[in-house]
Amino acid sequence: MSGMPFDVRYLLAWIPMVALAVGNGILRVTTYGRHMPELRAHQLSTLLGATVIGAYVWLAMRRLPPASPAQALQIGLAWVILTVAFEFLFGHFVAKHPWTRLLQDYDLRAGRVWVLFLLWLAVAPWIFRRCAR
Repeated sequence: MSGMPFDVRYLLAWIPMVALAVGNGILRVTTYGRHMPELRAHQLSTLLGATVIGAYVWLAMRRLPPASPAQALQIGLAWVILTVAFEFLFGHFVAKHPWTRLLQDYDLRAGRVWVLFLLWLAVAPWIFRRCAR
């Protein structure tokens, strides 16, 4: 997009997000997820994850500011691709979830808000770059 090669440091910056997401999932399963309907637990977990990962992205963008708005969007898109690939590959081949179960979280009409998290992840680097300027 910007004519410069993509900086691998942005790909490496995605890795801690996996740990944050796993921690968020463990928190849901071991605490509040036991005391509320699964859909509400999913929604709350998505909100908490968006908040925690948003804070991490803000810190990452301060440490590695994108050179341009286009690069910020490229970073967000790369992170979304990595996240979805991880979710489906790990979810299906390691956790042994059927594809239909993995696809359920993408149904906004059913109250599943995971897509909103992915949209947030896609634009967060751009938003934080813009706020820093």
